[in-house]
Amino acid sequence: MASTASEIIAFMVSISGWVLVSSTLPTDYWKVSTIDGTVITTATYWANLWKTCVTDSTGVSNCKDFPSMLALDGYIQACRGLMIAAVSLGFFGSIFALFGMKCTKVGGSDKAKAKIACLAGIVFILSGLCSMTGCSLYANKITTEFFDPLFVEQKYELGAALFIGWAGASLCIIGGVIFCFSISDNHKPPRAISVSFLLTGGTFFTVASPFSRRQKFLMKVTTVPQGSGR
Repeated sequence: MASTASEIIAFMVSISGWVLVSSTLPTDYWKVSTIDGTVITTATYWANLWKTCVTDSTGVSNCKDFPSMLALDGYIQACRGLMIAAVSLGFFGSIFALFGMKCTKVGGSDKAKAKIACLAGIVFILSGLCSMTGCSLYANKITTEFFDPLFVEQKYELGAALFIGWAGASLCIIGGVIFCFSISDNHKPPRAISVSFLLTGGTFFTVASPFSRRQKFLMKVTTVPQGSGR
């Protein structure tokens, strides 16, 4: 029962992380910079993995898509690949989790389902690591340029998408670890055999607890004749 509850918690945590990671791809504010006037913000510059934009004080945005994938900076290409890999791995991890959870009716025996659940955990961990690496790589580029005194171009700060990506990656890793530990519940040694002595007509019986919860048996061990104590 505890294993089933832990798997449900792991599934909810992992799916929540995967949704957050997926939401970072279309999110606008991966990096942001503002130009302030004396009274109001005159312009806001922001960019993500697909385009760069500027929004003026009236709320009108002018965006420019990146012209060529091959002409992009290497860190943007790497971040794109890592985030797409994270979303893809999270999708397959959710499918494996549905087959491996004990509360579902598919996936085979409990032993086979435990292995599938462990595989789902590994896939979710890989998804979280890909997302964590992609967001950290992008953030490292921003902070390096921001603190470089020789960098004279527009300087940006960390956008909301990076924090969402880090949160989603953490949830995916936590959920994956819980899935991996859930397999240990299926390899625990059997319970200590509980013995019940029934003495009926001079016959000695023992009731052994099951190695499998689905089976119970009554084994006759020996027959003790009455009056054999001499």
